[in-house]
Amino acid sequence: MAVHDDCKLKFLELKAKRTHRFIVFKIEEKQKQVIVEKLGEPTESYEDFTKCLPADECRYAVYDFDYLTAENVPKSRIFFIAWSPDTSRIRSKMIYASSKDRFKRELDGIQVELQATDPTEMGLDVFKSRAN
Repeated sequence: MAVHDDCKLKFLELKAKRTHRFIVFKIEEKQKQVIVEKLGEPTESYEDFTKCLPADECRYAVYDFDYLTAENVPKSRIFFIAWSPDTSRIRSKMIYASSKDRFKRELDGIQVELQATDPTEMGLDVFKSRAN
């Protein structure tokens, strides 16, 4: 599975310049490559991010999560989410599952990984508990 250069470029922008809150990636099956589907502005919320994930299709996503530590110190963690809803096609789930590790290696700087099949598995509470 090829990874479009734009994927790495936009991820570097998110990581270094914080120009994006999140990035949603899609596998273009005909071209056999991962492409950027949606970029979230820094002002967009977690709810905006979750609305970008289709209910019945797999996606990869990266989310820049800001939080406060127990000592009230602001921090951020870059989450990689493998979104694979139960209602998506089996072929799609297999393609995303088999390509995940290779794609993740292209994105240097991921701090936490989540696998989610429904929205409850990637709720804000899950992000908070995994960030610490």
